[in-house]
Amino acid sequence: MASEQQGPTGPDLEQGIPAAEVPDGGMLAGHVGDDAVLLARRGDEWFAIGATCSHYSGPLAEGLMVGDTVRCPWHHACFSLRTGRPVRPPALNDLPTWEVTQRDGRVFVGAKRAAPTRTPAPAPRSAPDRVVIVGGGAAGNSAAETLRREGYAGTITIVDPDRDAPYDRPNLSKDYLAGSAPEEWIPLHPPEFYQERGIELRRAQVATIDPKGRRVRLDDGSELPYGALLLATGATPVRLDAALEAGPPRVRYLRSLADSRALAGAAREGGRAVVLGASFIGLEVAASLRARKMEVHVVAPDDRPLARVMGDQLGDLVRRVHEEQGVVFHLGQKARNVSQGRVTLENGERLEADVLVAGIGVRPNLQLAQAAGLALDRGVAVNERLETSVPGIFAAGDIARWPDPHTGDRIRVEHWVLAERQGQAVARTILGDGTPFDTVPFFWSAHYGMSINYVGHAERWDQLEVEGDVGRQDCAVRFIRDGRTLAVATVGRDLESLRAEFDLERTVAAAR
Repeated sequence: MASEQQGPTGPDLEQGIPAAEVPDGGMLAGHVGDDAVLLARRGDEWFAIGATCSHYSGPLAEGLMVGDTVRCPWHHACFSLRTGRPVRPPALNDLPTWEVTQRDGRVFVGAKRAAPTRTPAPAPRSAPDRVVIVGGGAAGNSAAETLRREGYAGTITIVDPDRDAPYDRPNLSKDYLAGSAPEEWIPLHPPEFYQERGIELRRAQVATIDPKGRRVRLDDGSELPYGALLLATGATPVRLDAALEAGPPRVRYLRSLADSRALAGAAREGGRAVVLGASFIGLEVAASLRARKMEVHVVAPDDRPLARVMGDQLGDLVRRVHEEQGVVFHLGQKARNVSQGRVTLENGERLEADVLVAGIGVRPNLQLAQAAGLALDRGVAVNERLETSVPGIFAAGDIARWPDPHTGDRIRVEHWVLAERQGQAVARTILGDGTPFDTVPFFWSAHYGMSINYVGHAERWDQLEVEGDVGRQDCAVRFIRDGRTLAVATVGRDLESLRAEFDLERTVAAAR
């Protein structure tokens, strides 16, 4: 998703503006030359940083200022107004900053500051001399980056057999698959980024973990010692029952860049795609294949898509948005047989398919953790600092089940941004930070021009409170249990989503 700005907008901040135009806690989008600049005020302090998020170019002036940080309205990245550095994912790259001066009741933005030389404080002496990270996805990449950002000088090795990792996995079912994002956008960083920071990317599979000897054995027989180990092994798509498929496998699954690349290559304008499953991934794939002008049919056992996660109102909205784009739903149905490019449903209906995709969920990859004797609880059980039952071994991302202070439950969440933030938290714990992980989960799902933002986590609720007009894609839905708001989903209300996230954070902070 790229910024749609065609050029500088707003006032010329180099020429100055009256200070009274920006209230305390306010922000203003303007420009200095050809650079879009965000001017922000906190009491008597003024800040000027790049106006667009370094993640997907979201407009920061439409976001939320919290203390001396600003949060992006699109995907909830957070930046320091003082330094332009990302405070938390999904943004990974710094924003530029400018000098700000005041005189005669006016505020002027001056020269752009040189990119600061990173001189982080050295890691504590208690830090391990080697960190091994199993998995190069959101959590693994974030952990490695954070370790280096915060002064860790020891050895970092990311072990992942996927030769493309680390990359922007959410884009695989969205813009990249739709054909509107080129492949060069998909890597999180170029290869030299890792080389320059001394982060080794080992293209291998971990075969076993030896917790007592503090080493992992790779599938090529080599071994890696570790002082701290992060398991970020992610999840694998649920496969159709083999009995459903007659003949060679013809069903596609989407998890890796290679999967998305192959699916995009198979898409043909005018062809028919059948998507089994109305999950978020399944529906995003449906939208992307419609963008490639395929006829798309979605088969799912539920009465309405996503209702178990989003409730009936948003489930109906998602269905209508897809139907308006030509998607045909076959709800209350499952595949009875898949054979030779044809799907036979339980009701006997037959659907010819040039492309057949299954999006029926994922399972966490727990094999390594189980074999190593780690405690499991429908995932890898971790404490409030994301450490497993074995000291020195951590888990993050899709596999981790942790005590969530917002709901009071132990939860496991399969979302990209949360995995990145967990990786960041594990890195800081390894470096001696004892702060419990209490981040509010967040995810977004894109369907054509509509985006749903969801903060919090509600596996179950006893009340739904709907504000606004769902049909007009301008609403907030609150998921409430025992009188407490556990999660908020918004459509067309990005700022309200940020405020809901901040409110959930404050609720936990006040309870400490």
